Amino acid sequence: MQFVSIVIPTFNRPYPLAELLESLSRQTYAKMDIIIVNDGGDRVDDIVALYPELDVQLIHCAENVGHVEARNIGVKAAKGDVIMLCDDDDLLLPCHVERMVLELADADFVYSDVEIFHYRVENNQRIPTKRFLFAYDDDREAMRQFSTYVPSGSVYRREIHEKIGYFDPYVNNYWDWDFFLRVSASFRVKRVAVASVLYAFSNEGDHLSRQMNDKRKMYLDRLSEKHGLGNLPTKNFWLLLEDPEVAKRKAPSKVIWDGTPIVSRLHRL
Repeated sequence: MQFVSIVIPTFNRPYPLAELLESLSRQTYAKMDIIIVNDGGDRVDDIVALYPELDVQLIHCAENVGHVEARNIGVKAAKGDVIMLCDDDDLLLPCHVERMVLELADADFVYSDVEIFHYRVENNQRIPTKRFLFAYDDDREAMRQFSTYVPSGSVYRREIHEKIGYFDPYVNNYWDWDFFLRVSASFRVKRVAVASVLYAFSNEGDHLSRQMNDKRKMYLDRLSEKHGLGNLPTKNFWLLLEDPEVAKRKAPSKVIWDGTPIVSRLHRL
């Protein structure tokens, strides 16, 4: 059984973080630890203390270093030979870690499909209001035009960093796309056709940007130059999903979430 280190950067999202820890406490896979990198935000010790059964290493940054560097700090502190990434507001269904580790048997890097869910907040609890499947084939050439890789819940061998380095803050918003392209150039990558990750999307645009601003365009241009991607489209995320070239990549996937909100111990206090 391989040891998995789950790296979670966080910044002032206590209730979503508690929901994520709740989802991790329900995992069917036991051989894992969790590295939470608090990126200069309010302390989260009390939230971690609500889950004493989880092996959590909590790293506090004295100042905000940014989400990309926070991930690098977490990965460098990881003990496991296998790394799992997760954003602090996303969720993993109970089977997720076990399934992904099994899929590593013939791969170096695996990622699953996801369900994106919209929500409203009631008494600090996220209540899903709408959901849709985000599942696309993993054609590498197509991934050079529009990335359908969601980093939350993805699992890979730690040795990958020894060959290609860490996450690149120079491309900031597109660190995950950059990482996927770098990994897939040298390692075995596999998409797992099960939507066992829940990807949060607020109607206020908390998680996914509604429109391309100048800074995001700068990072996109940097990514394009780094990988020779040409002139990448700068459309809104939702409009890109309607693009015929993207739409034809839609793939079947197993949906397993029953739609029930994940209620954390923080909510029960």
